[in-house]
Amino acid sequence: MKLISFILFISTSLMTVSLTAQEAHKLRREADKDVSLGEYKSAEEKYRKAQEKDAKPKDSYNLGNTVYQQKEFDAAEKHYISSIEKLQTQQEKSMAYHNLGNTYFQKGEYDKSINSYKQALRINSEDEQTRRNLAIAQMQQQQQQQQQQQQQEQQEQEQEQEQDSEQQEQDQQQQQQEQQEQDSEQQGEPEDGKTEEELDEAEVTPKDLEEKENLSKEEALQLLQIAEEEDNRVQKKLQQTPKNKKKNAKDW
Repeated sequence: MKLISFILFISTSLMTVSLTAQEAHKLRREADKDVSLGEYKSAEEKYRKAQEKDAKPKDSYNLGNTVYQQKEFDAAEKHYISSIEKLQTQQEKSMAYHNLGNTYFQKGEYDKSINSYKQALRINSEDEQTRRNLAIAQMQQQQQQQQQQQQQEQQEQEQEQEQDSEQQEQDQQQQQQEQQEQDSEQQGEPEDGKTEEELDEAEVTPKDLEEKENLSKEEALQLLQIAEEEDNRVQKKLQQTPKNKKKNAKDW
């Protein structure tokens, strides 16, 4: 009795597994059709369901293709790397490396793209498409390196220009400060702006006074005559003053 129950259990399990495998197979065929129609999102969902029901080595590879077509390159990278570990034939591995190289190329990671193409060619050296893609990736890598070098040189040039500008600004500030100090010193000097030597020359010395006191004879006579005339006018005024006083007394 126990033997019969065990046999029935095994049969039921096998039928369940068979049905699940059939469902997964059906989903994969539908997903393949969606891919041919360009309906990559629908294909991705069906590949995922098929993988959940009955996982196969190519499921990760197929998922990588569908998300790659949707430009989800990070997800595609993960699926292709996973598929390389699971795929059984060398041809399939070569295709996975090729597609992984395309993924890195789209991400602009040309060094990784080149390595992936080289891995694919090590497995299948006759793959001309991979060889062409490798040449294109190498050219892009060279251009990228040139651009990076130009950007670095431009940054260095901008830094030098910035340093020169800062130095010029510092020099200008220093010149302005020196000019202000000179202006402050000039404000403390005499208003006529004469130099010390000019002031010494303009200063009147005792010698100069002696020279001025030594008058000529004509100048001395003129001064004497003026003094005598002034004295005569004073004497006349003095003589007229008493008469006026007496007259006033008589009238009073």
